[in-house]
Amino acid sequence: MAVIGIVASGVYLWVGGHLNPIFASAGEPACEEIEELSIVADTSIAPAIEELAADFDADPKRCVETAVRAQDSADTAAELASGTLSADAWVPDSTSWLSRTASTAASLGLGEPDATVGDSVATSPVVFAAPASEAQELAAEPVSWARVLNGTLPALLPDPEASAASLASLYALKGQSSPDDPRQFAGALIALGKSIPATADAAMSTVASASTPTVVLTSEASVAAHNADSSAAPLVAAYPEEGTIALDYPFVRIGDGDSANLDDFESALGSATEHFLEAGFRAPDGSGEVDSPGVAATAPPTQTELDSAAQIEILRSWGVLTLRSRMLAVIDVSGSMEEPAENGLRRIDIFQQAAVGAMSKFSGEVELGVWVFSTARNGDLDYEDLSPIAPLADASHTQQIQQIIGSLPARLGGATGLYDTTLAAYKRVQESYDPDKVNSVLVITDGKNEDQNGISLDQLLGELKKLEDPTKPVAVIMIGFGPDTDLDAMKKIAKATKGGAYSATKPEDLGTVLVDALSQRTCRPDCG
Repeated sequence: MAVIGIVASGVYLWVGGHLNPIFASAGEPACEEIEELSIVADTSIAPAIEELAADFDADPKRCVETAVRAQDSADTAAELASGTLSADAWVPDSTSWLSRTASTAASLGLGEPDATVGDSVATSPVVFAAPASEAQELAAEPVSWARVLNGTLPALLPDPEASAASLASLYALKGQSSPDDPRQFAGALIALGKSIPATADAAMSTVASASTPTVVLTSEASVAAHNADSSAAPLVAAYPEEGTIALDYPFVRIGDGDSANLDDFESALGSATEHFLEAGFRAPDGSGEVDSPGVAATAPPTQTELDSAAQIEILRSWGVLTLRSRMLAVIDVSGSMEEPAENGLRRIDIFQQAAVGAMSKFSGEVELGVWVFSTARNGDLDYEDLSPIAPLADASHTQQIQQIIGSLPARLGGATGLYDTTLAAYKRVQESYDPDKVNSVLVITDGKNEDQNGISLDQLLGELKKLEDPTKPVAVIMIGFGPDTDLDAMKKIAKATKGGAYSATKPEDLGTVLVDALSQRTCRPDCG
């Protein structure tokens, strides 16, 4: 009984911690105070860091308790920019967040956040994720940025406002585009903006149901994490043949606090390469083998140092090009549209071909209505309202517009009532203005104003000036189609509404000027 009592009391003392001072006196410091470290980590890498934090805190020589909070880097960046982030350190998925944070803070009238960027703890290359069931079909042609640029490889891009991998993808795409033809990159942004998944998880869960083989632009680590879920349809990571870039996961100190434990924790993360490899991440230099289904054991060389200013500029372009439009298309159906163009087709035939291609560039969130005009089409009115402004996501509305395009040859006749129609269209869009969209009038004509009973150019410009409302801006975009257009008058109308005037003389030009019309929103009316 005495022995049992001694053993029992020993267990009590051990569990209760009453023997700690005895052992502390043997060379281990007693924890008079526990230091609490707060680490915020991107959701992709937070589980791996949590495991390391548990091992770090378990060291009996330390008096520390490390709390790791998983949070999307976009949300953490917003907290840091506004000065509300409470943490000792942050591990985002890209250094680019720091530049974006500084830019956001400046826009809020705040000083640059107090943050110090340290070394990267891991990296993950940007890849093209595709359903494993379609891997063989996709491999029939080289997987490349060039194919994404020219539209032959359909791709889903999670929102780059919230995804560092998506922004890095756009940076890589920009690097492969022609420096002499800015429309190439702008056109690719418009195409990628047709459908914008909120997250990589959302994109990867839906890519298998795409009507044509499609890839998701994301990180290798995201593919590894996706495939770790046995209930998810497996994906494979394809590595673009031109090379790729990598997310760098830096250790960022918040504030200027001095902590030996924080120093040691940063060192522990920096030396945990094998641990991060097991979690699906590469070493800071991109090396190492990842043992994960669908992912190459050894990744190709990647670029990790990216131009932050260039990325911010790309993000601005993305924001401009993906603004959802509310547009009234006003189409010239005067008799001159019957005349042949250089290639032998009638002008109206060329427009029909281009219009079908242009329609394919718009997302379902774009709202579009259609008028046609010539002279005296509807009593004394030069214009005819054929379809209201409504979302293209409505299949019946899209079908109605396609039928209107197909019926245009049968509607030809009369002269060109350009000025009265432009004024009426401007009023219609302004009266039904939607502050959440870019409101505009798109006028497509092959001639100059021929309505002798209508208003003059000066009268039109005067009326537009009277109607101008800074709270309801409506840009008039004029596209002259053919050699007989009055480009000078079109430019004056466009300038009065901060719109744009473009000339399309060849069948393929209409799609080009539509890209210009969208990509030049921020420079009108003085675009080069």
